Amino acid sequence: MGNAAKNLPPLMTYDEFVAWGGDGTDTRYELVDGIVRAQDAASDGHGTIQANIAIAIGSHLQGIGSRCRVVTAGGIRPKLRADWNFRIPDVLVTCAPSLSGAKDVPDPVVLIEVLSPSNAAETWDNVRNFVTIPTVREILLVSSARPEVLLLARDASGVWPDNPVTFGPGATVPISAIEYALPLPDIYWNTYLEARANGSA
Repeated sequence: MGNAAKNLPPLMTYDEFVAWGGDGTDTRYELVDGIVRAQDAASDGHGTIQANIAIAIGSHLQGIGSRCRVVTAGGIRPKLRADWNFRIPDVLVTCAPSLSGAKDVPDPVVLIEVLSPSNAAETWDNVRNFVTIPTVREILLVSSARPEVLLLARDASGVWPDNPVTFGPGATVPISAIEYALPLPDIYWNTYLEARANGSA
């Protein structure tokens, strides 16, 4: 849907976007190369997966006494065209303290997107921006269509791999930035993919 159809503003900078009061509805927007882009409401499965991930990681961080924290749908500012972008991953982890009045989440270390067939192009575009953030160590792409997670992780010298590593049913996904292995069955708990994620269907 174009900007004109929604009476959205024309090209905006990051500063203009975070100062913008929105369009008067509950629609959530992100800024993509200066263009205001609406985010569709999460589907049932997408929303459940997103919540499961946040709960699992949050419980782990609390259990080990970490001061890192989970943020769902928090805004981040890529280093690529930073004055024209404000992206919103599904789940992120940061070890920076929460600041009153902050518009974006500082210093994310893990970024997680729920990948659907309908949003694949937008999601991979986000990933290309995510890798420009110096603090990000791992990016997870979690499929909402099958029990599968793609993991991109920087190596010790800070270089991103050419291709992600794929994890399937019954696997655990290592997230070294927070010393955690995220089980696929926990990701897909209580969804229609639960049995397949456990490797039992």
